[in-house]
Amino acid sequence: MRLIFFGTGTFAVPALKALAERVVLVVTQPDRPAGRGMKLHPTPVKLAALELGLPVETPEKSRAPEFVDRLRNLNADALVVASYGQILSQAVLDSATRGGINLHGSILPKYRGAAPIQRAILAGETETGVTLMQMDRGMDTGDAIDVVRTEIGPDETYGDLQDRLAEVAAQLVAKWLPRIVVGDYPRTPQDPVEASVAPKVEKEDAELDCRNEAPAEYRRFRAFTPSPGAFLRTNRGLLKLSNVRISHQSGNAGAVLDTRDGVLVAFGSGSLKLLEVQPEGKRRMSGSDFANGARLKPGDRLI
Repeated sequence: MRLIFFGTGTFAVPALKALAERVVLVVTQPDRPAGRGMKLHPTPVKLAALELGLPVETPEKSRAPEFVDRLRNLNADALVVASYGQILSQAVLDSATRGGINLHGSILPKYRGAAPIQRAILAGETETGVTLMQMDRGMDTGDAIDVVRTEIGPDETYGDLQDRLAEVAAQLVAKWLPRIVVGDYPRTPQDPVEASVAPKVEKEDAELDCRNEAPAEYRRFRAFTPSPGAFLRTNRGLLKLSNVRISHQSGNAGAVLDTRDGVLVAFGSGSLKLLEVQPEGKRRMSGSDFANGARLKPGDRLI
């Protein structure tokens, strides 16, 4: 079995590790600048591939003719794709005998696109899963091979759920690949009527608004934690949120209701307790330490 692995994010890493002995090339996104110093950082998949001693390519455009030729020359049985970040051209898909086999973090056809896990949490879904699918030229529109379903915990964040689904994905693809490479596998067309889209996450998506109901904003916190990071704009500056819990206690939106064991802030309906935060230009701290430093007390306005 000869595989080419396309992946970028942490969701793809367990699958790469599960298939490493059969992978002849890893393809990932180029190093990108990040952090305060904007230094170049390799992708999680590149780091994993280097640790595994696997060859890595980082094309800016995977559809470039010279790169497609490189793929064809490897005579791969299949391309395994997970959290790669580019739509693969038909020429790329055709470079392997069984084409592209994709691991997607939703129950397709729901939440096609770049951010299925985040968008499912934000929408209040109680169930999600991983779909193993045969790729075509569309965005997550190919035939489904198998689906594994799982519940979403009421306090589960994007990071928690992604880690769990990544392990599910690794087991799923390892189970099916021996049959896929010999052409012995089912293919079920997706129902386009049931389709929905999970667009790329922008930083502003992660901003909580105390005028909205607390359950909806708690879902927003969970959907965008740890990345890109949920935050509140307050009269004490921008406040990054690391650990938050929901409460039924109510009050005027934006008011501080309690400062014991965190900062309890009223929303449009209900409230959120800020257990761990990071004020602008400062280190991460407990909500109680923030309240003490900002001299907050019940009745004060935070927003």
